[in-house]
Amino acid sequence: MTAIMKARVCTRKEFSAIFVFLAVFVFTLLLRNTDNLKEKESPRSRTSSEAGSSDKSQHKVNSTVIVPKVSSEPDMHHSFCTFQPRSPEDALEERLLLDSIAWPETPPLSDPLSLDQTSDPAHSTFTILPGRTGGQWHVGDQLEVMIKMSDFHGRPKKSGGDFLVARLHNQKLGAGVVGQVVDHHNGSYSAVFSLLWEGDAQVEVMLVHPHEAIQVLNRLNSEQPDRIYFKSVFQSGSLSETTFCNVCLRPTQPLCNYTDLRTGEPWFCYKPKKLSCDARINHAMGGFNQDLNANEDKLFQSGVNLKVSIQSSGLAIFIVLPKTKDQSEVKSSIVTSGPSGYYYQSVWRALDGTTVHQFNNASAITQCLKGKVVHMYGDSTVRQFYEYLNTALPDLKEFDLHSPKKAGPYISLDYANNILVTSRFHGPPIRIVVVSTSELRYIANELDGVIGGTNTVVVLGVWAHFGTFPMEIYIRRLQNIRRAVVRLLNRSPGTLVVIRTGNLKALPLPVSLTNSDWHSLQCNNVLKTMFKGLNVHLIDAWEMVLAHHLPHDLHPPPPIIKNMIDVLLSHISSDGPLTLEAPTHAR
Repeated sequence: MTAIMKARVCTRKEFSAIFVFLAVFVFTLLLRNTDNLKEKESPRSRTSSEAGSSDKSQHKVNSTVIVPKVSSEPDMHHSFCTFQPRSPEDALEERLLLDSIAWPETPPLSDPLSLDQTSDPAHSTFTILPGRTGGQWHVGDQLEVMIKMSDFHGRPKKSGGDFLVARLHNQKLGAGVVGQVVDHHNGSYSAVFSLLWEGDAQVEVMLVHPHEAIQVLNRLNSEQPDRIYFKSVFQSGSLSETTFCNVCLRPTQPLCNYTDLRTGEPWFCYKPKKLSCDARINHAMGGFNQDLNANEDKLFQSGVNLKVSIQSSGLAIFIVLPKTKDQSEVKSSIVTSGPSGYYYQSVWRALDGTTVHQFNNASAITQCLKGKVVHMYGDSTVRQFYEYLNTALPDLKEFDLHSPKKAGPYISLDYANNILVTSRFHGPPIRIVVVSTSELRYIANELDGVIGGTNTVVVLGVWAHFGTFPMEIYIRRLQNIRRAVVRLLNRSPGTLVVIRTGNLKALPLPVSLTNSDWHSLQCNNVLKTMFKGLNVHLIDAWEMVLAHHLPHDLHPPPPIIKNMIDVLLSHISSDGPLTLEAPTHAR
């Protein structure tokens, strides 16, 4: 035997060591895979007023429903989400975006959870800090408010992470502006306000969520992105089956893959037992699995710790004096940006360089839109714009496409003035009525079909249906839309693109768990960063709702929508019928 052959011979002792190593490795691998696939057999309760709505119109003989097995055990979404590969550039941007919106780190939840140790708005206070001239404030100054958070025993909190919002308002003047909240990570916060009108001003600070509730929302979005589920009917002749669908489905059954070939947007349904994946005919909301750990629901109590005002330790109302002639501008050192606008006399006045006009009648709106094609894509908060124009313009006639109510698509035409307005819902996930699969369109693909030009307006709004998913899914959607917007502006630079941000809303328990204001704020921050530097305009719905005195609503009331429409039309027509000058005392 040669030296080389001898070198290749393992002794029995060496062979045994290698065998043991391989056995341990295989056992570890099997154990890990078993943990990833482990599911509880008992399904969670499903509660939804819309559950079963897609089946009411089905009168097929042999109808079956395939129900997903859903586990309440921790299972990171990455283990059962299947996406197409990302480009290195997209992956890097995603990482940077996630880092930029990372919420302050806070102590882990106690086990069992003790509500007494969480932030209590009733025991928390805010204090107006003295002005630079000894308790006096002038138009052009900045007001700073110190907020001290305490728990239910009145003990000062030692960590940050609470979600607070603040506004300054005067309802008689129809005035309001949003405050910029800064977390000092020690239980105290600052709210900084720009003083923009003369007269009374009242500070309002609100706890939207204690940091413990945000930890729960983070956990739910990571471990249970399928807690809102969707369904589709598959049909062939007299046979129909209904299965559940989602962006991410746990691998308990074979899947139908409906990932969009152009954008890579993922969508899956459980495969029917007897029908092919090609037999899918519709999409609908399925239901909601409310699965909280012990006592976690106590973190989402209206009137206790969910959207509750914090009281002032002193006066909450003060007087803003006129701006002095020699007054120098002094800005706070703890905020880097100011508000995008404010209300005065119930009219929105932009501070981002946009000159806002008022369009108070059909004639003014028609003159602005004459010769225009306006395409609206997004959720129901964008559909509000479409509905507003159809109501405000008697000559704008909607063509009956026999579309499902609230789902669309819609199209309206003013033939005499050559005005065309369309509205279409964005692609899945969408929590609406039954929609034909032929009408499920992704915005990016729709934008690629728009010719564009100086007479074309595109309005976008995507946010409200992503509240149960990890932020990576929303980022992927925006990246695809942004690429399509860039392509549109490259081929037709004169196209006007306007994007509506998300807004605050009423938050009963189910809504707070599936569409929280915290998640909407995170979406807004991502959206603003991603479209920064592009030739697009924003309608800051977040600030326009928060600064207004009317209650928060997913679908803001008419006075707020009217102001949003004025901003939109002002972007369309720089020669509006009435230019709003800032009040002389606010200059």
